[in-house]
Amino acid sequence: MTQTSEVLLQANAVSIAYGDQLAVKTVTLPIYQHRITSIIGPSGCGKSTLLRSFNRMNDFIDQVTLTGEISFNDQNIYAPDADPVAVRLNIGMVFQKPNPFPKTIYDNVAWAPKINGLKDNMDDRVEQALKQAALWDEVKDRLHESALNLSGGQQQRLCIARALAMNPLVLLMDEP
Repeated sequence: MTQTSEVLLQANAVSIAYGDQLAVKTVTLPIYQHRITSIIGPSGCGKSTLLRSFNRMNDFIDQVTLTGEISFNDQNIYAPDADPVAVRLNIGMVFQKPNPFPKTIYDNVAWAPKINGLKDNMDDRVEQALKQAALWDEVKDRLHESALNLSGGQQQRLCIARALAMNPLVLLMDEP
């Protein structure tokens, strides 16, 4: 690693369980700024569980417990005073299965910025996110059509654009 690479996200001795079933055991992993990090392993080994813990998506699953510490910018994201919404604004997530909203293509990308008060330059934000996800040229003339009419691959790129529209510092991608 070069001297300019800093650890942005860090798992320290993280274990995650669903009830009594241990899914992730004692993982320590630095995630460096401006780098791509891949987590590989066989099906069912806890990769998705670990990814969801990095932006607190496991909070929505009953009986999930996490021990150890996950820090983002040197702040424990599971500390009692940590705001999960603020964590998710900085750490975006794209799931394995595309999950577009039953809205227009434009509204799918604009949704998160709008609900978080980022309403200025929305057309530019939507266009930029769709370009970053390599979808703009395919949908620029159909922005007000339903996202559900897109192919599976296009829906996945739309979900990537939706995450990128918030300009997260980290983007987690579960087998996109």
